[in-house]
Amino acid sequence: MQSLPKTLAEDVAKNLVMVARLIDEDPEGAYGYSKVALRLASRVAAVREAGGFAAYANQKYGEALAEFRAARRMTGTVELWPVMADCERGLGRPEKALDMAGAPEVHKLDKAGQVEMRLVAAGARRDMGQLDAAIVTLQSPELASNSVQPWTARLRYAYADALLAVGREGEAREWFAKAVEADRDGSTDASDRLAELDGVEFVDALDERESEGEGAGDGESVQASEEDGGKDGGQD
Repeated sequence: MQSLPKTLAEDVAKNLVMVARLIDEDPEGAYGYSKVALRLASRVAAVREAGGFAAYANQKYGEALAEFRAARRMTGTVELWPVMADCERGLGRPEKALDMAGAPEVHKLDKAGQVEMRLVAAGARRDMGQLDAAIVTLQSPELASNSVQPWTARLRYAYADALLAVGREGEAREWFAKAVEADRDGSTDASDRLAELDGVEFVDALDERESEGEGAGDGESVQASEEDGGKDGGQD
C-alpha cells in the first residue's frame, strides 16, 4: 500500500485489520469491511486477497475466485492456488479443482500449500463420489509422518472422515484419535467425532441444572396448589 496517499493507506489498513480480526467469529462483518477496503483501494493486491478470503468465508465462491485471480495477477505468486481450486469445488466444479491439483503451479507451492492442495483434491474426489480415490489421494509422507506440523490435524481428520465414509470405522477411529493428538488449538472437532464413535454422549451441565430447576419449580407449584386446595376445602 506504499503507492497510496498516507491518509488513504491508513484507512485501508484499518479495514484490513478488521477483516483479519472478524473473519473467523463474524464472517459477515469481515465481508463488510473488505468491501469498504475494495472501494478505497481495489488496485492493491493485499486488498483483493482480503476481499477474496472474506467472500470465501461467506461461501460467495464466485466472488472469492474473482478476487483471488485478481490478486494473483498483481503478484504473480501461486500461494492462492489451493483456495482458488476449493472455490471451484464450491461452485460445483470438482473436475476443475482436480485439473488444478495436477497443474505445474502445484510444484511451486511450499509444503503447507501442497498439503492444502491434497486436501482440496481429496474433497473434489468425494464430491464426485470417488470415495476410495479420496482415501488414496490423502495417503502421503505428510500423513504417515509422526511429526506434528500446522497441517497435521486437518490432514489426519480428513483421512479419518474419508475412511468412515466407506465404512472402515475401526481405522477411522484410529485416525480421529491421531487427529486429536495433533489438534493443539482445537481447529477440528476430532474429539467430538471420536467420542461419537465410542458412543459417548455429552450433556451440557448448564442445561441440566436449568432442567432440574424447572422440575423443582413445577413440584413447588403442584404442592402449593394442593395446599391451597386443602385450605379451600377446610373453609367450605
